[in-house]
Amino acid sequence: MLQEKKFRDAVFVITEERLCPIYNVGEELKVADLCAVLPDAKAVCMVLVEKLIEITGKKESFERFSHLNTKKSKFDCGGCKGLICFEYKKEKGFSTLQMKLLSEAEERRRKKHLDKFYSKLRNFPLFESLDDGALYDLASLLELKTYPKDKVVLKKGEPGTQLFILLAGKVGVIAEDGQRLAEMGKGEIFGEMSLLSGEPVSCSIHSLFETEAALLSIKNFKHVLKKYPVLQLFLLKMLVDRAQAMALRSGNITSGMSGELNEISIVELLQLINSNQKTGTVELVLDDARAVVLFEEGELMQVRYKDLMDKDALFALLGKKAGRFSYTKGIPLEFENGEPLGSFMGLIMEGVQFVDEQEYGES
Repeated sequence: MLQEKKFRDAVFVITEERLCPIYNVGEELKVADLCAVLPDAKAVCMVLVEKLIEITGKKESFERFSHLNTKKSKFDCGGCKGLICFEYKKEKGFSTLQMKLLSEAEERRRKKHLDKFYSKLRNFPLFESLDDGALYDLASLLELKTYPKDKVVLKKGEPGTQLFILLAGKVGVIAEDGQRLAEMGKGEIFGEMSLLSGEPVSCSIHSLFETEAALLSIKNFKHVLKKYPVLQLFLLKMLVDRAQAMALRSGNITSGMSGELNEISIVELLQLINSNQKTGTVELVLDDARAVVLFEEGELMQVRYKDLMDKDALFALLGKKAGRFSYTKGIPLEFENGEPLGSFMGLIMEGVQFVDEQEYGES
């Protein structure tokens, strides 16, 4: 009859990491009841599992440890594409009552930490597609960091190492000349462009107020994208939206472009199409109805909004501050080579004055 092999319960901590595709320094590796327990929400490396079983199955691996002045003993995983080194932290069977109480307190602190992250992330659009278990896994990979006002969070030209999820506060995207290009607040993310492309950070990010962010390391970011492909689709759409917003700010508009009116006002949008002498159709989805604006070579040909037409419809639209727009090339044949509604700048100036008078009258 074969003798049953004896395994020790033990806890190890990762102290070094050299291009390991999965694990990070500081994470714990546990062996309990003949099972290897690896960090939450991570893929399981069988090379590491075999090494842990080998170590905990050898009595001599533990003979050097004493309760006082324990000398750390280093191990490594044996390597695959990368390598980690880890040290013995404590043997569970030898834990004192005090150690057990400390361990339980640490577990309660960790659960409180995860619950706090989870409750904040649950309402963010980025994570709506994740079920509760998946979101809890993600929360376990995040690190919380607070930045005081006017702190450089990301510096242009540095390598991207983290994804930032804004939990509170606000940051500004700053150009080299110090101009503020954009602002981001609670629920928004940044740093993903550099992580996805491998290129250095393209713009500096400064905190405008005291700001709280959850950080996801590049290694964990790649792991999360691989495990939850739906996040890849969300990030891709977000990158496209941001590229379009940058194009609009630089004065370019192309067919198929869409965006939000809180990023560019209706007046700025119409002026952009006029200055580029575009022939195309702007469709607007507003809170109360849809609207259509037709341009030929930058001149207004027709405006439709609810039961209003042309000049009246245009003036009503200029007061709208929220909604979504899309621009496509071309207009219906019956409007080609027709007569414009009037001088574009004259109509816009008259319309803006009309909106100002309406708002002033209401106040």
